[in-house]
Amino acid sequence: MSTLEEKISVLYNYSACDVSDALLKLQPVPPNTPPRAGYIADLSTPPTTTYLPITTYLPITTYLPITTYTNIKTAPYYPPSSTQPTTPPKLIAPASTLQFIPKSAPTPSTSKAIPPSTHWSDLTTPSTILVISQPADQHCAVVGGIMALRMKVRGVLGVVVDGRVRDRAELKASGLGIWAKGGSTVGSGAEAKAGEMGGEVCVSGVTVREGDIIFCDYEEGGVVAIPRELLDRVLEVMPKLVGMDDKVKEAVEGGMSVFEAFGRFRGKI
Repeated sequence: MSTLEEKISVLYNYSACDVSDALLKLQPVPPNTPPRAGYIADLSTPPTTTYLPITTYLPITTYLPITTYTNIKTAPYYPPSSTQPTTPPKLIAPASTLQFIPKSAPTPSTSKAIPPSTHWSDLTTPSTILVISQPADQHCAVVGGIMALRMKVRGVLGVVVDGRVRDRAELKASGLGIWAKGGSTVGSGAEAKAGEMGGEVCVSGVTVREGDIIFCDYEEGGVVAIPRELLDRVLEVMPKLVGMDDKVKEAVEGGMSVFEAFGRFRGKI
């Protein structure tokens, strides 16, 4: 495997859990810090809501919302133009990054700052997954329908928001792969502004840099960030770990205890 595209194509054979298992073995952990193994916690995809008519005794019809998925933390999101596949898909691509800051904060003067008279969505990078950090105490959305439409036009593949989104029907219609911590009805101008694009961001305690690989797994309901410098090692280690687990499963299915199977088939990499 010599190109990034070839490496990403191999990643599609694995799950986000497989990736985290590999990162747990490979990624250095700062002292007194629990390992995160690339997992960006507490993200969900926009829920799908349908409206079913309920006829009452009065000559009127009311509509009550029924959420299609009862657990939006693990609900896969499918673009409206596609048919739902038997196995939910994955979305894997290099990261681009954007940091939002409080509206009252000084505007950055670095080379990564958003230029005056420019909207951040007009600067987004095609064929990437945009990872956005937002101050944790804010209640506004930083991505809405117009931004999603602009990113779709520019060829962005998906958005991971460590914060809030709005205009969910428009987000769904955009066809972008979208993950976020929460929703809002309030636009970003109420509390936030774009700070820097292309720098290092911290999302749910996980550091993401431009060019890292973002692995969105709709079946597992999780997103994992693979540091670019560890990608080759992750691809080397994952088949070994999966092979060990396959032997464990076979042994347990045959009646062996989990303790014994772990001891026999799970070893050091």
